[in-house]
Amino acid sequence: MDYKVIITEDAEGDLERFIKYLIVGKKSMQAAENVLNDFDATIEILKHVAGSLKLCDNPRLYRLEYRRINFLNHRYFMLYRILDDVVFVDNIFHELQDYENKMC
Repeated sequence: MDYKVIITEDAEGDLERFIKYLIVGKKSMQAAENVLNDFDATIEILKHVAGSLKLCDNPRLYRLEYRRINFLNHRYFMLYRILDDVVFVDNIFHELQDYENKMC
């Protein structure tokens, strides 16, 4: 089953902050482009596998039916939920962030 993927405003904001950090903070347009390409590739995979990934282990995120998909080549991941055949990507995090406390 293929899913329609919707990137919420919160997730768009998360991605924009990471990209801005790479361009302005790290002064690396190439790194920013690589992360954006990785994001796009991960979204393409998510369209096909969203329902097969497990629910989050955190009890609250589990109850809210959040799932996680890691970027293919970078240390970022997306938290998403599924409603019928639509995937809502609600947030994007770097793996070093305390995402469970932000989400709970």
